[in-house]
Formats: sequence, structure tokens, C-alpha cells
Amino acid sequence: MAKRVQVVLREEIRKLGNVGDLVEVAPGYARNFLFPRGMAVRTTPGVLKQVERRREEERQRLAQIKADAETMKTALETIGLFTIKKPVGENDAIFGTVTSADVAEVIETNTAKEVDRREITVPDINKLGEYQATIKLHAEVTALINLRVAAE
Repeated sequence: MAKRVQVVLREEIRKLGNVGDLVEVAPGYARNFLFPRGMAVRTTPGVLKQVERRREEERQRLAQIKADAETMKTALETIGLFTIKKPVGENDAIFGTVTSADVAEVIETNTAKEVDRREITVPDINKLGEYQATIKLHAEVTALINLRVAAE
């Protein structure tokens, strides 16, 4: 049974890892494939410090993205109610439907911040009234906003 060696990847290798990952591989694989092609480097104390520093920077970057999403959620919830105007027919029925693009446009005009329309979940809206839409701002942050559909 051969001893495994630790290497740091310099580029993404499918089924092995991403750039900067510390992985254990067979010594022959490292010596004959990874090192000659420049895909990995040997682990040294200096390289390990660089890997740890990159991980910490990435952790801080992800924390900042989540904090920005939390701030956006708070801003959306403090506004309270977004109004969308649509042409109306008989029995308060609207022409067409309210789409996620309509909701994204209303949010952008009221907050001056852009929201990806693909992350907005809107219920089927065919009449005037008040509804709730869900916006996924981050993997762990979801905002619930109130919509009022009014006549033009």
C-alpha cells in the first residue's frame, strides 16, 4: 500500500478538486502527471500559509455577500408594499398576469437596487388585490414582500 502525498492544486481538476484545494494523491500521479503539467505544487509550510490565507479571504468574501443579502432583505421588508399597475377588465380581472419581471422592475424603481428576476417566485395573479412574493437573495436569505395589484 503506497503512501499518499499532499499537493495544492493550481487549476481545477474534475473529480479531484478546485484551485487552491489541498488534496492527497498517489505519489506516482503527482510525480508523473500533476507536477510536470503544472497542475499542482508540493505542500510546504509557505504554500500551506498561502492556502489558509486564500481560504480566509474567500470566507470573508462569502460572509460579505451574505451580509449584503441580509441588508437587501431588511430594505425590502421595511418598504412594506410594492404596487404594480395593470389594465383591468370585468370583475377586477387583469389583462395578462403579473410576472417576476414586473416584480423585479417595481423593486428596482423603488429601491434603486437590482434583483434577479429568476430568483423571484410570484403566485398566479389574475385579479386585483394583495399578494405575497418570495425573493431568494442568497442561499440562506429569503425575503417575503407584499404586492398590491392596482388598476391603471
